[in-house]
Amino acid sequence: MRRSNSRGGRRRGSVLVEGVLTTLPLLAFLFGALDLAFAIFIKSTLQFAARQGVRYAVTSQTMAGMGQDDSIKTTVKDYSLGFLDALSPNHDGMTQVAIDYYDPVTLAKVTGAGSNVGGNIVVVSVSGLSWAWMIPLLRSTQPLQFAVASADIMEATPLAGAPPR
Repeated sequence: MRRSNSRGGRRRGSVLVEGVLTTLPLLAFLFGALDLAFAIFIKSTLQFAARQGVRYAVTSQTMAGMGQDDSIKTTVKDYSLGFLDALSPNHDGMTQVAIDYYDPVTLAKVTGAGSNVGGNIVVVSVSGLSWAWMIPLLRSTQPLQFAVASADIMEATPLAGAPPR
């Protein structure tokens, strides 16, 4: 009787060790898959927000009390699901959004008043956002950097002229 009890005790201990040795890699794989999926979700959300900013920009609209650039940045922030503020170094995502206008013929950057006239190319970009991996094994590496951009051609300038930037 003693002999069978000691064998049963050894079996129970080995089952526990085997369970731990299989569960840890399984959990690491599961959290790695979730981590990668979340990173893809963040990237696609920021890309969508930049696209919405460009869609707003090409119409030459402005929000009440704001210039066109601030209106575009607010639109991008509104569509970013809070990732813009959460992932920026100073937690103010508006500084991470850049709006540039280019001449469609020379592709030279146009600055100053009137650079947002119809026919010019508008580029809305979001950069400088970083995110630390959730997996403890990957935390020692560099954080994941996000940068997205979207571009389109401005619609015809309204009769009242291009809005102030």
